[in-house]
Amino acid sequence: MREVFGDGTAVAVRLAEGAAPGDVIDGADPAGWLALDAGARSWQLRDALPSGAEAGGEHRAALTESRAALALCHRDGRIRQAALETSARFPALLPLVVIRCADWVAPVRERARQLLRATLDADAAVSLAPLILLVGRRGRGAFGVEVLGDVLRGASHEQLGRLCADGDRTVRRFAHRLAVAEGKLSAAELARAAARDPDPAVQTLCAEAAVALVPEGAAADDVLGPLLAARGPRVRSIGVTALRRAGRPQRAADFLADRSGAVRACARYVLRQYGTDPLPWYRRRVAAGDPALPPGAVRGLAECGERADAGLLAPLLAHPSPGVRAAAVAGSRILDVTDVPRFRDLLDDPAPGVVREATVNLLPSAGALDAGWLMDRLGAGRPRHARVAAFRLLDARGGLVRLRAAVALLDDPDVKLRGWAERSVQQWHPTPDVPLGSEEVAALLDRARHLFSAWVLTRRKREAGVPG
Repeated sequence: MREVFGDGTAVAVRLAEGAAPGDVIDGADPAGWLALDAGARSWQLRDALPSGAEAGGEHRAALTESRAALALCHRDGRIRQAALETSARFPALLPLVVIRCADWVAPVRERARQLLRATLDADAAVSLAPLILLVGRRGRGAFGVEVLGDVLRGASHEQLGRLCADGDRTVRRFAHRLAVAEGKLSAAELARAAARDPDPAVQTLCAEAAVALVPEGAAADDVLGPLLAARGPRVRSIGVTALRRAGRPQRAADFLADRSGAVRACARYVLRQYGTDPLPWYRRRVAAGDPALPPGAVRGLAECGERADAGLLAPLLAHPSPGVRAAAVAGSRILDVTDVPRFRDLLDDPAPGVVREATVNLLPSAGALDAGWLMDRLGAGRPRHARVAAFRLLDARGGLVRLRAAVALLDDPDVKLRGWAERSVQQWHPTPDVPLGSEEVAALLDRARHLFSAWVLTRRKREAGVPG
């Protein structure tokens, strides 16, 4: 807020948010309104807030800008209202007038709204937009947002462009919605905004608006180009779908292997609308054994292929690219093909992504894996991703194996892994395969007694048939 209001007025804004004279105010004080309390090492008001006599009546003309700012933040609504009559002489106090537009006292609120409607111009609206939209979130704050929209409808292209590039996401959303509704930006400008802005809401708004402005059948390279080259997958998917309206389905084939599943699905949709089946393309691309095969092509085959296509994915489990290996494992899962021995071997893969995918494939079959083999992979000398995978599989087995694995990690130096193990112990309950009265269960629960209250520990032992 200090950047919005300038020197000194940040203190007045802090007071407007509920502080009273004598309250501690954080921050510096260029205007000299505060004094440093050497004992508390904090800032406090130097002088009393303006009185009613100072803010109104015959003394009103002598009120300075600093005193008027403080009067606008007074706890007494009559003094705030009197200060509004003076604030017209000080343009720098317009931010406080914005705040008073949401005042809980009706006369103060109405007078502030009259002043804002009369004084807010396009230049001031651009600089005050972040504050107006912030106040707009409060009760009775919608008026300022309405006035802001009315003023900005007459703003120049340059002024609106400043808001569209603002660092505040809320401001950018407001500015782009206004620009779209009022037709302030061309289709090419909207496409560039969609490709450039990091906010998904702005991306979607601008991309859809840009496509809607392009006549059906038009090439519109200045619109499709930025959309198809955008980093955001939502923007690319809108651009790929627009290829259908543009009558250029051949370009959709370039996105069949896109890294985003949504973009790949849109590309397949466009091709099918023109009678082209994308499945043969995927089969040829995957079967070629290209060392530079993109992972998206492998996932795309699984997304639209048949169960028999899993045979094309099997050789890719040894592909030199980690991304392709991970995609092949994920593709096998999509095609409902399980090869437990082969996926188990991939738990030692050096790529974390491959190990994660293999773990997901093995979770339904965790009971078929050797518990001792997995316990060996919990050792501190193993790569972290291999230890996480082993614990996930041991935890999925349940019963005594789960408790044994979790207790083994209670002293682990890895904070996250130790936290997962602690939660697993706290949530553990004996299953039918756990022998009642097991001494090992009693010993493991005793090692984890710091995770339970005495009552919960006793109850958990009784569930396992162990004397509490």
